[in-house]
Amino acid sequence: MNFRTTWTAFIALAIGGCVHAGGNISDVPPPGSRYVAIGSSFAAGAGIGPVKPGTPDRCGRTQNNYASLLADKLGLILDDQSCSGAKTDHILGPWNEVPAQIDAVTPDTQLVTVTIGGNDLNYVGKLFSASCSPDGKSRFRPTEPCPEAAPVDPADYAKLKENLRAISQSVQQRAPQARVVFVQYVTLVPDELCEATPLSINFGKVIAKIAIKLAAITKKVADETGAQALAADKLSRGHTPCDAVPWATGLPLDFDRSNGAAWHPNTAGHLAIAEAMAAR
Repeated sequence: MNFRTTWTAFIALAIGGCVHAGGNISDVPPPGSRYVAIGSSFAAGAGIGPVKPGTPDRCGRTQNNYASLLADKLGLILDDQSCSGAKTDHILGPWNEVPAQIDAVTPDTQLVTVTIGGNDLNYVGKLFSASCSPDGKSRFRPTEPCPEAAPVDPADYAKLKENLRAISQSVQQRAPQARVVFVQYVTLVPDELCEATPLSINFGKVIAKIAIKLAAITKKVADETGAQALAADKLSRGHTPCDAVPWATGLPLDFDRSNGAAWHPNTAGHLAIAEAMAAR
């Protein structure tokens, strides 16, 4: 049995427990419906394939990110606004030369997917800064020791919740018929670290707590605003960079970007999310 067949069978069993809030994700828009994808590099598909023509230099939207795969599978007309490095502020307002992502949502939009929030908390930034060499030195500052774990300021969590709520409400005001689906970040840090997740045990615990908090805030906002949440974090717990079939790339010593950016979903991860979204 190949990967795709195995994954599709797994999703058929798991999807019921991993979609939350108003409505059923299986009620998909009909072919030809307008679909807007917004979010950060976890939505853009950092490094996993060719960049889409016309993509702003900073954004790195790839042709095989989960939004593109989903649109192809369901016959939707995709407007991909995702952008690497984006924060929730860049959904709601412009980012220098990049327009506000929310502006792409029009009254005829039928589906909006959102993966955002990690950059508001410096989630992946912390992973990069805390990645260590075997000698305990920073991978990116070889003359310095790996930093100590730094938790997120509670004010940043509060602002994230406020902005996620504003995003959901703004989408629903602009496109009252649209389904809004927050797609959670895939799990990056397993309970037991490995060579592909070169973090200290303490830092790994701090990062894992940030990921749990990010997912909890996102789900709460989805519940409270009548949106939906796809629990990609739960679906991917057995597919971390340390597992046999990873859906994300960590930062192993031999990292070469052949399967996407470090500390990001890989090709299999984007395929898994698209399959989960499309599962009946």
